[in-house]
Amino acid sequence: MSNTNIIVAALYKFVQLPDCAKLRDSLQTHCEQLQIKGTLLLAPEGINGTVAGSRVNIDALLKHLRSDSRLADLEHKESSAEHMPFGRMKVRIKREIVTLGRPEADPSRQVGTYVEPADWNRLIQDPEVLVVDTRNDYEFAIGSFAGAIDPGTRSFREFPDFVNNRLADARTRKIATFCTGGIRCEKATAFLLEQGFEEVYHLKGGILKYLEQIKPEDSLWRGDCFVFDERVSIGHGLQQGSAVLCATCGWAVSADDRASAQYLAGEYCPHCHAQNRKTA
Repeated sequence: MSNTNIIVAALYKFVQLPDCAKLRDSLQTHCEQLQIKGTLLLAPEGINGTVAGSRVNIDALLKHLRSDSRLADLEHKESSAEHMPFGRMKVRIKREIVTLGRPEADPSRQVGTYVEPADWNRLIQDPEVLVVDTRNDYEFAIGSFAGAIDPGTRSFREFPDFVNNRLADARTRKIATFCTGGIRCEKATAFLLEQGFEEVYHLKGGILKYLEQIKPEDSLWRGDCFVFDERVSIGHGLQQGSAVLCATCGWAVSADDRASAQYLAGEYCPHCHAQNRKTA
């Protein structure tokens, strides 16, 4: 990674932050002084966000965050971008750092078993394991693990309905969950355990850590990983992917999708083709 690259740091931690509102202004100012852009969410249950800046300034921000004893063991994941992928810096106060709307799902109380990326392939190749992608439909559409279940959700708030409707008879099955960086899995596994599921696992560090550590020839990942910034997607080695956003519906469109007869730049993509294509 060259010094000219922008460092993109994804971070989160479930920890009690009852004073999160008081932290907001000072953290906003600190990020602006460091010329860092992106979004950080603060809530009584912790911190979550993705930010970008120079190597020196990202290191300075992480040092500042970890100076709070509650965040001393804060973990983060890094990728890079040739250009700044965010337009501004936002520090926001939320009720939850990832919104599920189910307070009984408390990752500070219980979560599933963490699985290191090196051990993930063996787990999900077990035919007795149900592999569940906890991300949303537009993220699943451009890439996921081979054989993973798509919950078909548009937001994480819909995940409990998916569990009730499609996993109700699977409480004694092994459930392996994954998400982009790990945060949704923590809350998803907390919810599954609260609902009586007996054996629940999740990919430690999420897809990002897997794509960073696992060689393409050994990988069970298919496609790109959707990211919520101007890069749109990343692939193995955390290199920027080929996806672009459809100007009409906002879905990520892969290179294969753009070669389809159902794609016309600025008009429609395979996802919204039927609704938006122009007729003669």
